[in-house]
Amino acid sequence: MKETLILLYGGRSAEREVSVLTAESVMRAVDYDRFQVKTYFISSEGKFYKTQEFTSTPDAAEKLMTNDRLADLEALNPGLLYEEGAVIFPLLHGPMGEDGTIQGFFEILGMPYVGTGVLASSMAMDKISTKRILESAGIAQVPYTTFIEGDDLGLALDETEARLSYPVFVKPSNMGSSVGISKAEDRASLEAAIREALRYDSRILIEQGVDAREIEVAILGNQDIQTTLPGEVVKDVAFYDYQAKYIDNKIEMAIPAQIPEEVAAKMREEARKAFHALGGTGLSRCDFFYTKDGDIFLNELNTMPGFTQWSMYPLLWKNMGFSYEDLISKLVDLAKEVYAKRQAHFF
Repeated sequence: MKETLILLYGGRSAEREVSVLTAESVMRAVDYDRFQVKTYFISSEGKFYKTQEFTSTPDAAEKLMTNDRLADLEALNPGLLYEEGAVIFPLLHGPMGEDGTIQGFFEILGMPYVGTGVLASSMAMDKISTKRILESAGIAQVPYTTFIEGDDLGLALDETEARLSYPVFVKPSNMGSSVGISKAEDRASLEAAIREALRYDSRILIEQGVDAREIEVAILGNQDIQTTLPGEVVKDVAFYDYQAKYIDNKIEMAIPAQIPEEVAAKMREEARKAFHALGGTGLSRCDFFYTKDGDIFLNELNTMPGFTQWSMYPLLWKNMGFSYEDLISKLVDLAKEVYAKRQAHFF
């Protein structure tokens, strides 16, 4: 009898379009000799809908149902997602998707799910919290300041100008995939960037701009943590933002990255340390800055990285000889392993 894999996609965050693309990519790559696939859509209003089911590879033209095709469907009680023996693959990005909230729901349902648990998801999603945890683990990061809504904005601007130098990057602390991120070249643009970031979060990270290459390492595992050779984002735009990543498709990758072996080895070890320090399970992608002076700074750890077939994370594993289909199956196995361990703690 086939195992049931539930793909949960959509969501309330600004990254729901990417989630749909990811779910469509996964549903075509699943090993249908092992799995049957059931899909559920979370609308922008946060309502759950049961959408399509697949027992074999769908046609290339098959599209998953989204907001514009829900007219004939009735929203269901989220608790009806429960299915004994099924595994959930939450292909959700951003707040309400990879920040620990939906993971807590899965824990209450009592179902295994792909990816990192509640606390680690929450910590890794919040850029400020991540920096503070990784600082305690001795992992180098670029200099930064913070602005919390309710703080004196003038004092925050003064502190940033005293500690950092322009350009700086302003980021919502609890948002992914470059949403709400701006580059500031002077005090006026810094203030404008903070106000823009406040549209997405009340906690704002302000980072020193660095002249660096962007290098990424993929992570897979629970206690036995595996890493890939690093890959590099090769840009043809001035700033690697959400529009460039997902809408304009102007991102090129070099896999593996052309960097010294000792640098690659250090990044892989730092990625492993970061994943372990945050309590990660399943998968993550660790992003680094590599400067012309040879400095390595850990930028972020993404617990639900882009997962389409053309995303960096699966391509890094493909370079290691691990196919997209096998990666999906391995992640399900890791999810079941973590679930069994968590359940054992209650007895």
